[in-house]
Amino acid sequence: MTDMAEASYVLGIDISRNREKGLLGLSQRSYIEKVLKRFNMQDCAGSDVPIAKGDKLITEQAPKTEQEKLEIADKPYASLVGSLMYVQVCTRPDLAFAINMLGRFQSNPGQAHWVAGKKVMRYL
Repeated sequence: MTDMAEASYVLGIDISRNREKGLLGLSQRSYIEKVLKRFNMQDCAGSDVPIAKGDKLITEQAPKTEQEKLEIADKPYASLVGSLMYVQVCTRPDLAFAINMLGRFQSNPGQAHWVAGKKVMRYL
């Protein structure tokens, strides 16, 4: 076994310590920036909340016509939810409710679900 000093970066998580104040900080800033870039949202406007009180995500918003299914078919919805879930599990528990709502529609997402996922990305 080799002591390689304190860890400062593990699995996309930056680790910062302040031993004098007894603080340990975790940040996924670089991972979040990569995710935003992957979904072409690196220059998007920010949002104050990941999901607002009036936002409703229901199964009736799933695509019904062939045209609607084609419009959402090229959107990587499952990848978006998975990327957000990794952020939520590691460092951002404030996203838990929004990710839970988005995850319910992975089998048949609609345009409204995609827009809600992008809103969570704007929050980050």
